Amino acid sequence: MRIILSLITFITFSFSFDYKLEPIKINDNSYYFYGKKEYFSPTNGGNISNSAFIITNNSVILIDTGTTVEYTEQVKQAIKKITDKPIKYIINTHHHPDHFLGNNAFDKDVKIFATSYTHEEIKSHGDLYITNMAHLIKDASYTTRLRIPTELLDKKNMNFDGYELEFYYLNGHTKDDLVIVDKKTKTIYVSDLIFNERALATPHADFKKWIKSLEFVKNLDFKILLPGHGKVEYSIDVIDENIEYLKFIDELLTNSAIEGLDIFEIINDTEVPEKFKKYAMFEEEFERTIINHYPKYERKVKK
Repeated sequence: MRIILSLITFITFSFSFDYKLEPIKINDNSYYFYGKKEYFSPTNGGNISNSAFIITNNSVILIDTGTTVEYTEQVKQAIKKITDKPIKYIINTHHHPDHFLGNNAFDKDVKIFATSYTHEEIKSHGDLYITNMAHLIKDASYTTRLRIPTELLDKKNMNFDGYELEFYYLNGHTKDDLVIVDKKTKTIYVSDLIFNERALATPHADFKKWIKSLEFVKNLDFKILLPGHGKVEYSIDVIDENIEYLKFIDELLTNSAIEGLDIFEIINDTEVPEKFKKYAMFEEEFERTIINHYPKYERKVKK
């Protein structure tokens, strides 16, 4: 029996991954976990995006659950060091895997909120995301299993155990990007509508809609902005820079299609502003953006 228990302990330890999570305070009752400005890999365990939590009078609201169940288990332990209040609510901001794959770290009595579109995308493609993540990050994903959101998010204002949050249903990064506004602390959680000092990831993007959403976000009443990737910010400057980058990409692809350039000419010959080239992950994301989106621009020109 001792041999069996020792073997189980060894296997569990072998597949664990230490994320070394340290909550960063952003206002009187809210914190975030800073994700690395990298791509998924075995060395970072998929810890590439920000998660956040809000401590209310009676409970904790967790915004996004990261890339693995192991990550979220460690999030739970880190939160316990700050408050003994239970995590009762989770909000999945959109369907990309680094924002929801940790859902299954929670019991069924924890309510997981998402929009209808995000719910359906997670339900339809969640297992595929897990399989893909296992190839990318290896052992850190070992305990990850799919858990679909349980509650529909479709109201502008919602009360979570006495704590009110406001929601805006935008798009551009994906077809459904949730912005969460905490009026009490004037904090906005914009998820992947904003990337701070990291090149924007665009696999499901619509650049014009994304720009329109960011113009809307600029006019919200806030003092603190938490992006999906990168450090917390306190002004609209990061919004303006993201808009500028998206306009640059949109104009580049439009003009390249009119001139009849091929993908390799765009990637190799484009003069990119220095401030964009300094972004973490720029070369990889720029190349991926051109390859993924240029065919659509070419088709528009040919019509």
